[in-house]
Amino acid sequence: MEQTGARAGEPSAPSAGEPLTGESPAGEPPVGESPVAESPAGAARARVPGQATGESRGRGPARPERTHAVPGPRRPVRRSSVRGQILAALRHALVGGELAPGEVYSAPALAERFGVSATPVREAMQQLAVEGAVEVVPNRGFRITERSTRELAELAEVRALLEVPVMLRLARTVPAERWAALRPLAEATATAAAGGDLAHYAESDRAFHGAVLSLSGNQQLVQVADDLHRRSQWPLVSGLVAGRRADLLADAAEHMALLEALTAQELDVVASLVKEHFTGSES
Repeated sequence: MEQTGARAGEPSAPSAGEPLTGESPAGEPPVGESPVAESPAGAARARVPGQATGESRGRGPARPERTHAVPGPRRPVRRSSVRGQILAALRHALVGGELAPGEVYSAPALAERFGVSATPVREAMQQLAVEGAVEVVPNRGFRITERSTRELAELAEVRALLEVPVMLRLARTVPAERWAALRPLAEATATAAAGGDLAHYAESDRAFHGAVLSLSGNQQLVQVADDLHRRSQWPLVSGLVAGRRADLLADAAEHMALLEALTAQELDVVASLVKEHFTGSES
């Protein structure tokens, strides 16, 4: 039953205490390296071919016209890059159980942990609040959402309603060699499951499902399904720690079985596997 573990295509999460790049703005470029701003008056003073200069009129050597280099713009602070790294790190911590459901965490404390300022942490936490992973607690920080088993069951049902018809259509139309190309992704989930690495299993699991659905050519579908998938993966539900590695191994085995059924165009098996994968039941 795929209710444990948390894009595809996301930045890798830095480890706690690892400094993040791109937060400090770079200095301005040296004066004189950027183009000179041209004003209408400056254009009027430009020499025209054949025009007499001050020196030819007997006024002595013409003074060189002064020009002032305009400093180039500051290099933009790569705040979006830092925020993306923090967001990936927080997602990794959520799925891995490092941030406990029901607990409140302050942005400054998390910022110190990751070696950045509080601003990108707050921005990342606001995104997680939109996704339903955390709740804003005024003047305190962010509380990790406690997901109920009923919510997880509802998410699994919605995912099955969305993905089963799509996979049945893909089974009829996608050639076998396209499914064979996805085997490394399925094998990656098995490797993460064997190591009991919940966070990396979640990432590889979403990568596999995203790659399957992307064969439909419908990016809106891929995005909606990925959001539902992510919501079903965090926060961890109490009581699922025991036997988690066995659950991950079972889920990973279903990935391989699903690829084989899709390749063989066994529609009944595809439908049964997807429903069981999401809900833990064939009904």
